[in-house]
Amino acid sequence: MNTVRPEDEVVGICQDLIRIDTTNFGNNEGPGERAAAEHVAGLIEEVGLSADLYESDPGRANVVTRIEGSDASLPALVVHGHLDVVPALAHEWSVDPFGAEEKDGLIWGRGAVDMKDMDAMILAVMRSMARDGRKPKRDIVFAFFADEEAGGTYGARWSVDNRPGLFEGAAEAISEVGGYSAEIGGRRTYLLQTAEKGLAWLRLTAHGRAGHGSQINTDNAVTRLARAVTRIGDHEWPIEYTDTTRAFLEGVSELTGVEFDEGNPQTLLDQLGTVARFVGATLQNTANPTLLSGGYKANVIPATAEAMVDVRTLPGQHEQVLAKVRELAGDGVDVSTIHDDVSLETPFAGNLVDAMVDALRAEDPGAHVLPYTLSGGTDNKSLSRLGITGYGFAPLQLPPDLDFTGMFHGVDERVPTASLQFGARVLDRLLSNY
Repeated sequence: MNTVRPEDEVVGICQDLIRIDTTNFGNNEGPGERAAAEHVAGLIEEVGLSADLYESDPGRANVVTRIEGSDASLPALVVHGHLDVVPALAHEWSVDPFGAEEKDGLIWGRGAVDMKDMDAMILAVMRSMARDGRKPKRDIVFAFFADEEAGGTYGARWSVDNRPGLFEGAAEAISEVGGYSAEIGGRRTYLLQTAEKGLAWLRLTAHGRAGHGSQINTDNAVTRLARAVTRIGDHEWPIEYTDTTRAFLEGVSELTGVEFDEGNPQTLLDQLGTVARFVGATLQNTANPTLLSGGYKANVIPATAEAMVDVRTLPGQHEQVLAKVRELAGDGVDVSTIHDDVSLETPFAGNLVDAMVDALRAEDPGAHVLPYTLSGGTDNKSLSRLGITGYGFAPLQLPPDLDFTGMFHGVDERVPTASLQFGARVLDRLLSNY
C-alpha cells in the first residue's frame, strides 16, 4: 500500500512547478511551457500512468492522461489546470518570483495561486491513486493545458478543436478559482464557482487625416480615439443580478443578517472583505480600456491610432454589450475582436456539486458553501464547446487575514502550505468518492 499521501508531496510538487518559468507574454510566446509539460509527464509516468504530451505549436505543450473508472456507464470527469503564468517583474517582488521560497508557512512565487497550487493538488492525488491502484467510480481525465493566460488558443481551445477524443465520454469538469474559503459574517465560507463572465478583447482603430503637428487638424485620429476610450471607460453599466449572483448575495445576507437591498448591494459587499473585489465585478458588465498606441513622432499627426478594451459580459448579454461598446466608440472608429469567448452559468445543484460540498465538509465540518460568479475566465469555456459543464473547485482553507483575491496576477503571490495540504485531502476525497 502506498505510504505517500497526497498531502505529503503536494508542497514539493508545487514548488518544483513554480521554479519552471512558464511566463506567457501572449503573441504565441510561452517559452517554458514545454519544460513544465515534460516535468508533469515525468511525474505521471513515474507512477505507471501513460502521459500524452502534445504540442499545438512548437513549445506550446499540453499533457493529458486518463484513469479508468470502475463503472463504465458513468460519464467521465475532466480535472484540469494550466501550466502557464502571467509575467512577473522581479524588481517589484520581495522574493524571487520563480524561487518558490517557503517563508512564514507560505510558498511564494508566480503561479502559487494561479494555478500551480491546483496543478500540484491534481498531480499529488493522481499519483496517490495510481500508486495505490485505487480506481475511481468513473473515468477521470487529467489535463494540463498551455496558454490559458492568453485565452487558451494553444491550449484548451486547440485541444478541444483538434484532440476532442481525449475528452470522450466526459460530461463535467473542475478547475481553478473556486472552493477557497473566506470569512463572511464571522463564519468560514467556501465559494464554489458555478458561473463565469464572458469575455471579448477588442481593438479600437480610429481614423483621421495625417499631417504636421503644428497645423490645425479637426480630423485627428488620436483625439477621436481619446474620446472613444473616454466614453467607453466612463460608461456606467447598470447593476444586474444573475441567478448565481443573487443566490450568493442571499446566502451572504443569511450569514451576516444584513438585508439584501437590490438597489444598494454595497451594504452586502462591505461584509466580504477582499472577496468583494471578485464579487463586485460580477454585478455588472464591464469594459475597461487597457492599452493605447498611436503615432511615431511628436510633430506628426498619425492617420490612425489604436486602443485595446477588455470587455467582460454577464451570462446571456454578450451581443448587446458588444453593440453598446461599438455605439460608444462612435463614428470613425472601427471595432474588431481579438479574442472572444462565452459566459458560463450552471445551477448550484446536482451530484457533482453535492460531492464537492460533502468533500469540503468532511475536512471542515460545519463549513458553509455558496455559489459565486467569476469575473475572469477559465479553460472551462473551451471545454463547454464539447458540452462539458465546468465548475471552479481548487479547494483551499485560507487564513482570514490573507488577501487571497489580491494574489491573482499580483505581486508577491503566495499560498499557505497548510492550505495546499488541505486542498489535496479534499480533492482526494472528491475524486475517490464521486
